[in-house]
Amino acid sequence: MLKPFLVAGLVLAASPAFAQPAASQCSAADVATTAEEVHADGLVAQYIHPTTPGRHPALLILGGSEGGTAGVRHLAAPFAAQGYAVLALSYFGAEGLPQNLDRIPLEYFATGLRWLAARPDVDAGRIGVFGISKGGEAALLVASRSPQIRATVAGVPSNVTWQGIIRPAWDNRSSWSEGGQPLPWLGYDFSRGFTTILALYEGALANAAQHPEAEIPVERINGPVLLISGRGDRMWPSSAMSDAVVARLRAHNFRFPVRHLAFENAGHAAASPPALGHSSMGPDSFVGGTEEGNEQARAESWQASLCFFRDALTPRMARR
Repeated sequence: MLKPFLVAGLVLAASPAFAQPAASQCSAADVATTAEEVHADGLVAQYIHPTTPGRHPALLILGGSEGGTAGVRHLAAPFAAQGYAVLALSYFGAEGLPQNLDRIPLEYFATGLRWLAARPDVDAGRIGVFGISKGGEAALLVASRSPQIRATVAGVPSNVTWQGIIRPAWDNRSSWSEGGQPLPWLGYDFSRGFTTILALYEGALANAAQHPEAEIPVERINGPVLLISGRGDRMWPSSAMSDAVVARLRAHNFRFPVRHLAFENAGHAAASPPALGHSSMGPDSFVGGTEEGNEQARAESWQASLCFFRDALTPRMARR
């Protein structure tokens, strides 16, 4: 079994939010679901939910820099099959949305949360968020501003707001905005030219202390946090940035449990549900890690995510 590194400085051994039940206790047999397109209030999303009656725990699902609609919907479907009502929210690269990841309003995500909470089949007191890569960055940003989110899973995320992804140019503008203004951000490091995508991020992070305003205020999150990363990530340094999230939470005496699963032989695909198969970004040699390492990390992080959401979004935990 692939051995994860556990950063647990904020987790008590008896903390119920991070008890480690057998994997079979966290995975349910797939439940029947149905899906509907969502275009209300300017949203571009798919709502996938169980067909069983009652009010279900819910998740906001956020994809990464691939943008569009297909990726986030594939990401959301396995969670719906586990009994969650999920909103697979596109935020750029789809019809009716900005085509680039450029100053995306955080208010857009708040609109998605309001829509989700208003559903009659959703328990508004049990809402979590799951995001991967740029979606992990967004998940931390949104959770830090939305007290209604009671559980946050950020896969291969960032601890800072980054420069946007503007194709084909490299314009230095923020990925996100709030109140009509760009969020403070870190720009890519081109001081040595372009060698690798990873180098753009690692070079910039070396100077991150000079730009504290770009750091995500994760201490404002209103619930437990699970971070997932791959030590071999070749897209950006997700493990180092997740470590920085934990350090900031510790420095602010964060009152909820936090856990960081960092997989030694995995890369940028470490947090993708196994049902998605290999990374859509290309071979494992491109995203980092080994094929075996990424496969095992996906399996273990999926079970960890299911256990995390199951425990964090029980009525007892979600409403305390």
